Amino acid sequence: MTQRLHDILAPHEAELLRDWLREQLKALRPELIREDEVRQQSREFLRLLLEALRSGEETDISGAGWADVRGFLEKISASRVVQGFSPSQTATFVFSLKQPIFSRLRTEARSADELAGDSWRVTMLLDSLGLYTTEVFQKNREGIILRQQEEMMELSTPVVTLWEGVLALPLIGTLDSQRTQTVMEALLQRIVETESDIAIIDITGVPTVDTLTAQHLLKTITAARLMGAECIISGIRPQIAQTIVHLGVSLGDVVTKSSLAGAFQVALARRGDQIIRASGGTRGDGRPE
Repeated sequence: MTQRLHDILAPHEAELLRDWLREQLKALRPELIREDEVRQQSREFLRLLLEALRSGEETDISGAGWADVRGFLEKISASRVVQGFSPSQTATFVFSLKQPIFSRLRTEARSADELAGDSWRVTMLLDSLGLYTTEVFQKNREGIILRQQEEMMELSTPVVTLWEGVLALPLIGTLDSQRTQTVMEALLQRIVETESDIAIIDITGVPTVDTLTAQHLLKTITAARLMGAECIISGIRPQIAQTIVHLGVSLGDVVTKSSLAGAFQVALARRGDQIIRASGGTRGDGRPE
């Protein structure tokens, strides 16, 4: 049956391409893709479609005879995710081919039954290809979103060196299980690289602290201790302190401070270091020391 469809459509490939492009251009957004690119993609897809029909494969697109068609649609879907197309706009690339093919089938049909049979097979085929395109599009978009989330988590968990042997990890936003793992890996890696023995975890930018958040903090502190570094928690605001007490969360012997500056002073004291003002300096208001 696919061979029959090929014999009907192949002699009119140029006309099909022309009519198909007309259908696509009705909804084309020129800011997303150029017309010549659509024309090239359409020409290549139509060629691969006719080759698959000529092979005599069934209209089940999972077969080996449809591998090239599937591969081409995968490339189209991947490129249109990056270009900013929606799933429905991407699927329209395939679905818009229905009207030109149906018009050709009506012209070539010798009976109503023959037209109905051919139309049904084309419908099943293009529906399958369109749905496949949408599925691949969704997977590609989810992959991009996941990579962006991972990159954002890495950017939102910088580990900086405040002093020799002293690291600071400022946290901003919610601390969930996945982010805790990222935080822990980043902190431990920097402890190894810098051979630091004190890490300040600043939670000034964490909006709320619940039992789960506290547990995540304790896991990070425990992991740092196993690497030979002690942790100090800074950014304990009054409402966070009340919440921790209300929840009955125990931070054990972990030192906590209300500000990063206070935590930094504790870190210097533990290392036996101190900052001395240079003589003859001036205060912040311009007066002599």
